[in-house]
Amino acid sequence: MTNEIREYVKGKVNELMAAPSCCPEAKEASKAWLDAAGTAKEAEASAALIAELEEDIMPIDALIAFSGSEAGIKVFGEEMAKNINAHAVEIKAKGARFCDCPACTAVAAILEKKDEIIG
Repeated sequence: MTNEIREYVKGKVNELMAAPSCCPEAKEASKAWLDAAGTAKEAEASAALIAELEEDIMPIDALIAFSGSEAGIKVFGEEMAKNINAHAVEIKAKGARFCDCPACTAVAAILEKKDEIIG
């Protein structure tokens, strides 16, 4: 991985970790990657980070289904679930493939560099 890509990923990983919607597993993989960046363990940590992020990014159809479900209402509350659902439908109509929360936005940016990260 080039230093330019490494610095870019560091920035996005820090954005991800700061996002309120970042799950504990993504935070753990992000911290491990930051600790390993630039060391002999970077490749292993990069593969683990990418694997975690590919599991975590929320496809837009899954967000629409969840926010429109009873489980989504329990998590978000009725009003927030309705707002998230309407927003998700709107961004899907504009071509979005994934949720646009801060965590998913950072994850998408990292995954766009997947080939450069894991070679």
